Amino acid sequence: MFANEQIVTQPVFFLFVAFSFLLTAGYFWGRRRNRNIFLAAFNDLLQVVQPDDQTFRNIGGAIGYHANLTIKKKGFPLSRVDATITLLPRHAWLYYPISRLTRKFDRLFITVYTKQPPREEGHLIEMRYNGFRGSKIEHADRLNREDVQWGKLRFQIYYEGMAMRDTLVKFIDRNPDPGVLRHIAVVPGEKKIFIFMIPRRGDVARYLTPVYRWLPSLLQQKKQ
Repeated sequence: MFANEQIVTQPVFFLFVAFSFLLTAGYFWGRRRNRNIFLAAFNDLLQVVQPDDQTFRNIGGAIGYHANLTIKKKGFPLSRVDATITLLPRHAWLYYPISRLTRKFDRLFITVYTKQPPREEGHLIEMRYNGFRGSKIEHADRLNREDVQWGKLRFQIYYEGMAMRDTLVKFIDRNPDPGVLRHIAVVPGEKKIFIFMIPRRGDVARYLTPVYRWLPSLLQQKKQ
């Protein structure tokens, strides 16, 4: 009756159909899951920064989003916050296991622009993340370095002088659990402060808030 009747009655055909259905279901599940993570992270970011203007755009289908948050408050030492979130490809089930092994987790990169440069360069970076692709500290050889225990994780402190070292240590003492924080970089030459976090739902605002409130204390006082 049908030229391909033998094919459609073979067990392999039914396995192929089931596998295709599974991949399709996984695609929609993964897109929805990634969207929920992105929305939760950026809603937390808005809650912490409370910007005057904001723009969002998609930069990578289901795995990348970017935000520009502008701060216009007079006298406030921060002028803008940019954020980029990159997510594991949960919608691509054939590639997801490989990505899970190589990239390990979702990533939230935050850049805070300051009106005055920070007083000194300094870094708090988790040891396993240090040296990972994209996380290399430039000019690390000219900075002092110490290893510290922060919560359950081992971190490294990079600093120019003892003032920055003491500032970073005091921050750790006041906030004994790094949570999803993996790198805080204070870069005076660029008038920027970089923050790297793992954007777990419910944790972005919790662990970003103390960092964001602490940032103005790192800046040079404006000359009168």
